Amino acid sequence: MSGDAVASYCAAHWLELAAMAATVLGIWLTTRRLLSCWPITLLADFLYLVVFYRARLFSDALLQVFFVAFTLYGWWHWWRGVRQQGEVRVEPLGKWACGAALAVGAVGGALLGRFMIWAGGLLHVGIALPHLDATLASYSLVASWWGARKHIANWWLWIVVDLIYIAEYIYKNLWPTALLYAGLVALAVLGLRDWRRAQAAQSAACTTLRSGSPAM
Repeated sequence: MSGDAVASYCAAHWLELAAMAATVLGIWLTTRRLLSCWPITLLADFLYLVVFYRARLFSDALLQVFFVAFTLYGWWHWWRGVRQQGEVRVEPLGKWACGAALAVGAVGGALLGRFMIWAGGLLHVGIALPHLDATLASYSLVASWWGARKHIANWWLWIVVDLIYIAEYIYKNLWPTALLYAGLVALAVLGLRDWRRAQAAQSAACTTLRSGSPAM
């Protein structure tokens, strides 16, 4: 591809490329458990809201609105943890809580898919991949909630969701975003590895603290 072609492509897709860059940086900072991940992620949320609206992926566009709320909550929750504990600590996720969240994701996806079809018919607007897009959006909310709550399971769910998103974006000819999500899978694997190490370090520190405590 010539330099002029690259420049022309960047000029035509600058918003998607900016959203891509902000998302990658925000997730990389999240893998490092750095509080600065949240303002960068907030910027990415707003940028992708516009990108998905233009692509008629309305479930994904609506998803960004929820992402904004979760991002603000995660920012506050992590900040409070840092203030109280001095660091962002990985928190355990119980089996019942995990199962309930996955069930909510399935129900939410089904309801959102039906709503998008109804809304599209009412407004005479074509909805792209309503059921698949809605299901992925719903489970993305679950993963975002787990991330905001500092549960390591968020990375497992992101890996699955992002792999399916890659196929969806290729189908919609959103190649930069498909490439982005391939990178996000790699970042999720990195986040899973780093958060596991942090969790192991926390457990070791707690064990050392208990063994060093005087008997009552």
